[in-house]
Amino acid sequence: MALLGWGPQGLLLLGFLDSAGIPIVGGVDALLVAIAAEEPEKAYWAACLATLGSLAGSLLLFWIARKGGEVLLMKHVTSRTGARLHLWFQRYGLITVFIPAISPFPLPMKIPVFCAGALQVRAAYFTMVVLTARAIRYGALAYLGRRYGHQAFTYIKAHGWQVGLLALTIAIAAAAALRLFQRHEAALGKPE
Repeated sequence: MALLGWGPQGLLLLGFLDSAGIPIVGGVDALLVAIAAEEPEKAYWAACLATLGSLAGSLLLFWIARKGGEVLLMKHVTSRTGARLHLWFQRYGLITVFIPAISPFPLPMKIPVFCAGALQVRAAYFTMVVLTARAIRYGALAYLGRRYGHQAFTYIKAHGWQVGLLALTIAIAAAAALRLFQRHEAALGKPE
């Protein structure tokens, strides 16, 4: 892995590319665990750089979709389906971004990110969702890499249902918090 020589800075680039639309399945996770195993003192710094790179790449894709993605999205769905998609995504869409962003298992994230931009989701909400989810995910991987070394993925596979349950619990708590926040804003008369 050539980027291992770049150290944590390689994660900034890899996280950006992966989240901007260039598929690098598992590359960020693998590099983060490798760095955490080889240089435990840099594990959390590496997690921060992976988080920032992923956030920057997601924001790039989000803003590209914001500029013209709704037209492209509506070309591929009927107006009735498009209206339902828009309403559904405005209500629950950021959960569809949060779950793949936090999941230790590879889930597609680019489509929900694109939809969030195309459907004009507030950039501040989007940024907080991606930042929170990626910080949790990459922080946990840095911890596992420090603790279990290169066997971190073996640990995740061996305890997959527990890891999945933890990710699901965090996603449900985040969804509840987001809904409460949206209700609070609606009660104050602010647009969602």
